Order: sequence, then C-alpha cells, then structure tokens
Amino acid sequence: MKKQTFGVIVGNRGFFPDHLAKSGREEIIRVLESAGYGVVVLSPEDSKYGAVETRAEAKKCAELFDAHRHEIDGIIVTLPNFGDERGVAETLRGAGLKVPVLIQATPDRAGSMTIADRRDSFCGKMSVCNNLKQYGIPYSLTTLHTEALDSPEFAKDLAQFAAVCRVVNGLRKCRVGAIGARPTAFNTVRYSEKLFEGMGVDVDTIDLSEIFGRVSKMADDNAAAQAKLAEIKGYVSTQGIEEAALVKMAKLGAVIDGWMTDNEITVTAVQCWTSMEEYFGVVPCTVMSMMSNKLLPSACEVDVPGVVGMYALALASGTPSALLDWNNNYGADPDKAVCFHCSNLPKHFFESARMDYQEIIAGTVGKLNTFGTVVGKVKASPMTYLRVSTDDAAGRIRAYVGEGEFTNDPLETFGGAGVVRIGGMQTLLRYICENGFEHHVAANMSEMAAAVYDAGRTYLGWEMYWHKG
Repeated sequence: MKKQTFGVIVGNRGFFPDHLAKSGREEIIRVLESAGYGVVVLSPEDSKYGAVETRAEAKKCAELFDAHRHEIDGIIVTLPNFGDERGVAETLRGAGLKVPVLIQATPDRAGSMTIADRRDSFCGKMSVCNNLKQYGIPYSLTTLHTEALDSPEFAKDLAQFAAVCRVVNGLRKCRVGAIGARPTAFNTVRYSEKLFEGMGVDVDTIDLSEIFGRVSKMADDNAAAQAKLAEIKGYVSTQGIEEAALVKMAKLGAVIDGWMTDNEITVTAVQCWTSMEEYFGVVPCTVMSMMSNKLLPSACEVDVPGVVGMYALALASGTPSALLDWNNNYGADPDKAVCFHCSNLPKHFFESARMDYQEIIAGTVGKLNTFGTVVGKVKASPMTYLRVSTDDAAGRIRAYVGEGEFTNDPLETFGGAGVVRIGGMQTLLRYICENGFEHHVAANMSEMAAAVYDAGRTYLGWEMYWHKG
C-alpha cells in the first residue's frame, strides 16, 4: 500500500488567539508524520504561521495543493481556533482536487477560557461546514465534534479517513475487466456500465473466445505459463489434481495476467457457469482466488457490481475480499447464515485450503472438467459486507454495508463456506429482498463499514444503507 499524503489547511481568524494557529500547525504535522503520512501545508514563510485566513492566503494554499495534486489523497482542515470560514472554502474550491475532506476542531480546556487562550473552534467548525455546504464541497466529520489531535479518538478517525480516501480515489480510477458474457441464468448480475462510468469506473470487455483462443496458441512450456504453474502449486495443495488440468489453469492465468497488464485492468469479473467447464475443461476458481488474494479482486458470473464492492472493501482494509452467496439459514438462529461459494475465495479467508473439483457443475459436465476450486472452511474473524448495485430505472447506484463476524460454528459442506452472525439479520434480509438486491455480497475480514459508508454516501454519490444490527 503506497504512502498516503494529505493536504492540510490550518484555519485562523485574527479575532482569536493566533498563537494557537502556530502551535496547531506544528501539532498536526507531527501527528500526521508520526502516523506515516505525508503532509502538504503552507509554511510560515508563505503565510502568517502557515495558516489560512485571508483571500490571498487561500489562493496561495490552493496553488500549493494544485501543484501537488498528483500526491494529495485527501485534505484535512484543522481548526486550532475559530478559523476563517471563507478562507477554508475558497482554498478548497480554488484547488479543485475533488478528494475527500476531513474537518477537525480542537477542543477548548475549561481552565483556559480567557481571551488569550480561548479557541472557539467548537463554533467555528459549524461555520466552516455551513460554507462548504454552500459551496457544494462534500466533507467528512470526526466522531466527536471537537477532538484533540493527540487523542485516541482522532487517531481512529484519521485511520478511517485514510480508508475513505483509498476507497474514493481507487474507485474513481478503477478499470474492470469483464471476461466473457453474463450467463443467461444470472439475470441477477445485470448492471449499467454507464452509471459506473459516471463515477469513474470503466469497464473493458473481452469475449471468452478470445481468451480461449490465446490459451490455445500458448505452448505448454511458455515461460509465463510455467511461472504461473509454479505459482499455483505454491498457492494451495494440488494433490489429486491432474497435471493437464493444472497446465490449463496456468495458461489461463498467464493469458489473463497479460491482458490485464496490456489494458491496465484493475479488477476482473469472469464468466464461469458453465461455458468455462464445457468448452475449456477447468474452472477458473484458483486463478481468480490468487488474484483476489493479491488485492486484485475477481468475481464470478461477470458480476461487475460485485467486484466493485470487493475492491472497495480491499481498498479500505488493505486485505483480500471475497464474493459470497447469502446461501443458507444456519439452524434456527435468526442472526446466523451460511455464506458460500464453490469457490474462488482467496486463501486468506480459510483455516486451510486445497484444490478440488466443483461438485455442482460436475454433475452436468463431469468431474474431469471441473478441477480448480479452492475449498475449505472460512476462519473465524470480524467481517464487513457490502453489496453495490445499479438501479438503472432510477439512474443511481445503491449499496448496503454492515459488519458481523464469521464464527467457529461447525459446518460440513463442500466448496468454500462459513457461518456468519449479524445482529438483526432478519431486518437485513428483509431490506435486501424488499429492495431487490442480488444474492451475491462482497465480504472482507475487517471492520470497515463506517469508512465505506462515508466514501459511498459522501463522495461517490451512492444511495447507502448502513445496517447496524
């Protein structure tokens, strides 16, 4: 994960003690750099104490941010005193970076309320937010209205804001590779390319015939194929899997890797059911699992919205995501369910993993044509889930997000599966059904609902539901 850099606006207002702007600037630089972030901020030579108050200072700060636009992932507005509301708004509008913005206000101390030390940032934060709303500039807020920069509350909010920036900036330049056609039996994965294009997600398509054609022209001893074969054998146990099937998987993976590199593809959604098995002779699950495990999510059945959700979660947490089915009830517990896929889950999700054949499709096309699944039991872990969907009739992107946990409950089944517990799950299931969401859901072993919700609702324009149980 690359080092993130934040632009910083230090608010100041001459009616209030401006020595607080000096110490506030020094403190936020220290806090951000200690947390491993880069900082772009005016120097004391650029403006009084390196803060922003006047229009001239706002213009100078905007020019600084513009000069560093390819470095800045987000902007933090810190208010060590009341701050100048117009100065903040004019800086952001002048820079025009369209990155997430966090508003922080430093609290007063009850014992330091004289004219020499009173901050009034409690009040100033409201004025800054009012102006940003007038200017049409979206922004995020800290959990508490005022938070000290050296507090654990701000440390947590800063980490969450960094995740928001990764999600927003990552999705706005995401290129999805749609490999193959949507299977006829999966109307549930229909979506609008145009709605995604409107938020910056580009979809590049390629027919399975082109993939199969490139594989057929690739020699078994091709260097890329052999390297992929070694990678597959080092990834999961392949005991009992025919060598010919492994070579097919390796060539498939090498071709997809090459196509992704040539076309700068970020993530993929792959046709599987059942063209891959009938006409190629393996399932693509291992190849997809390996991509997802390397934070290059891959979703089955050309579920483009599904892989967008996977990528959002991976960007937020920095860990692999999976695409799962909300698949079964778990006994009589209304807050538990079985999440399942056949499976292409990244091995990050499993207690232990091995390669096997796809038991469902094998009944139709034969076992020998379905080698390549990655199977195992999902390990106990916190879990964030997300479903992104395009509402074509309303012309909007919708999503729901929430948190739960994968449990240690016993489960005897095939594929990749785990038991999940979510508070108020019946309410969530009713919401999914009443609003026509798909049965696929992206999952990540993290607690990132707040960051994803803020990214989607505030900056990406999604209609969001946050299930809090």
